[in-house]
Amino acid sequence: MTITVVVADDQDAVRAGLVLILNSAPDIRVVGEATDGEEAVERCRDLRPDVALLDVRMPRRDGIWATRQITALAHTDVLVLTTFDVDEYVFGALRAGAAGFLLKDTDADGLVEAVRVVARGEGIVAPAVTRRLIAAFAAMPAPASRAVPDTLTPRERDVLACLGAGMSNLEIAERLAITEATAKTHVSRILAKLGLRSRVQAAIFAQESGLRPSS
Repeated sequence: MTITVVVADDQDAVRAGLVLILNSAPDIRVVGEATDGEEAVERCRDLRPDVALLDVRMPRRDGIWATRQITALAHTDVLVLTTFDVDEYVFGALRAGAAGFLLKDTDADGLVEAVRVVARGEGIVAPAVTRRLIAAFAAMPAPASRAVPDTLTPRERDVLACLGAGMSNLEIAERLAITEATAKTHVSRILAKLGLRSRVQAAIFAQESGLRPSS
């Protein structure tokens, strides 16, 4: 199965390099390019790619705005390219529903693998960004416990708890003795019922709800 991608970056040389790297992978094909957030949304609406690779800083509309619009389309997952020293962009993209964050100095193999992970419906965050996120959340006041709605089935609650523990679909499947495809279906239903846009947001919801995987 070929993973289709739209690449958005306002720097021609950077965008060309990203396209070259992704097209070199046998299972990935770049189907569209954009130079700003508005074009990125248009390409994703027309081409319906599996993944949108977005720079954060772009003219007219930035990557955060584009992430919010693209995730609302419900057929494309977003992988954001960011820089280590701009935390507000990372948090903004997280709230907008991005499935992953990469630093611009990520090597070719890391970029390709990140696209594959996001295309599988999972999340990925660069280690340096992870450390910043952990530090930022640790510094925040503890949130009030969030109630898990009754619309979630017992199995969906189990899956949500696993998401809160940072498990991948395969790890969830092994933990709950279900297939990976079933785990992915549960995740999609959980996101829909909770009105969330990414498994990262679902993981935060689970943590704030106090859900923990059963031992």
